[in-house]
Order: sequence, then structure tokens, then C-alpha cells
Amino acid sequence: MAPATVPLTALLIFDGDCAFCTTAVTWATRLLPAMPHASPFQWTDLAPYGVTRAEATRRVWFVADGRRYGGAAAIAAILRRQPIAAFRFAGWLGTVPPWSWIAELGYRLVARYRHKLPGGTPACKMPARA
Repeated sequence: MAPATVPLTALLIFDGDCAFCTTAVTWATRLLPAMPHASPFQWTDLAPYGVTRAEATRRVWFVADGRRYGGAAAIAAILRRQPIAAFRFAGWLGTVPPWSWIAELGYRLVARYRHKLPGGTPACKMPARA
């Protein structure tokens, strides 16, 4: 159940087959006071959110207020919605160059090597580019 401070239209879409991703969402749910509802893309009708299956296999998506945020931008958008100023500031930094570039690079590195990170399994490995 989503916290009352988060509109039910806000949804974090992640890879539910990835143990690292599932652990990260569980950790964020415990840490963030206004964590949006999260759903594995495998269990979600993606069409109403404007996210394709191909996009969902490549990165996390946060959809809220008619806008889509992918990858590091998704994390920044979630942080900007928090009631704690430090989280909001971190989310704002994630939108401002050069910090946004660093955040996206960090996101891509984590996504690429998530199967080697703590909690990761071979099932977490990103699909090969077509």
C-alpha cells in the first residue's frame, strides 16, 4: 500500500526478476517516507504508463502526474517528492549538470553490473543489446 502522501497515480516500475532491484526497492521503501507504490514491470500493464516492455527491461521508470522519468531521473524525481529537505536537495542535484551526468553514469554502471552487486544473481544480468 502506498503512503498517504503519495498520489496513487505515482508508480515506480522496476525489474521484478532482478534480486538486486527488488532489494533496492525494499530498502528505499524502508528509507523514504514518501516512497511511491512500486510494481515489477512483469506484473504491470505498462501501456497506461506509456512505458514499453523494451524500455522496462533497460531501466527503472517512475511515472507521476502524467510524466515519465527513466533511470537516474526516476530516482531524482522520487527524491524530490520527499518531505525531508536533504532528500529533496539530493533529488534536485540529480537534475542539474554536471551532477545529473554523474548520476546517469552511476545509474548505468549499477544497471550494467547489477548481477555482480550484493544481492545480485545471474538473472539480474541486463539483456544484450539487439
